[in-house]
Amino acid sequence: MGDLSDLYQEVILDHNRRPRNFRVLDQPSHHAEGYNPLCGDRLNLYLKVDGGVVTEVGFQGSGCAISRASASLMTDEVKGKPVGEVRALFERFHRMVTSAPDGAVESLGKLSVLAGVRQFPVRVKCASLAWHTLKAALDRDAAASTE
Repeated sequence: MGDLSDLYQEVILDHNRRPRNFRVLDQPSHHAEGYNPLCGDRLNLYLKVDGGVVTEVGFQGSGCAISRASASLMTDEVKGKPVGEVRALFERFHRMVTSAPDGAVESLGKLSVLAGVRQFPVRVKCASLAWHTLKAALDRDAAASTE
C-alpha cells in the first residue's frame, strides 16, 4: 500500500504545482466563489455550459495543496460532460471523501487519489471546496462554503 500512497501523493503534488485549467474564462455562463473558513482556502470557478454540457471550465484562487489539486482534478474531469452527469459526479465524490461506500473509489478514476482525506476530517473540507463551488455555480448560487 505504501507505493500506492506515494503515487497518490505525487499526483496531488503535481496538480498543486501545475494546476490544470487555472484561468479565468471570458464570459462564463456560470460562476461561483468558494470559501473554506476553517483554513482560508478561496476559489473562483468559471463554467461555460452550452446545450446542457460543460464545454469549458476554469478556476483561480489560493489554498492548500489538497484544495488546489482537488480543483485541478475536478476541472479536468467535468469538462465535456453533461450537467446531469456532473451533478451525479459531485454526489459520488462527496460520498467517497466522507464515507467511501463500496466501489466509490474505483468508480471515480483519477479522483480516487483524494479518497484518503476522509481519514482527516479537517481535510475533507479542503478537498470538497471546489466541488461545493461547482454545485453552487450550476445552481446559480453566487457563493459556496464548506460550512
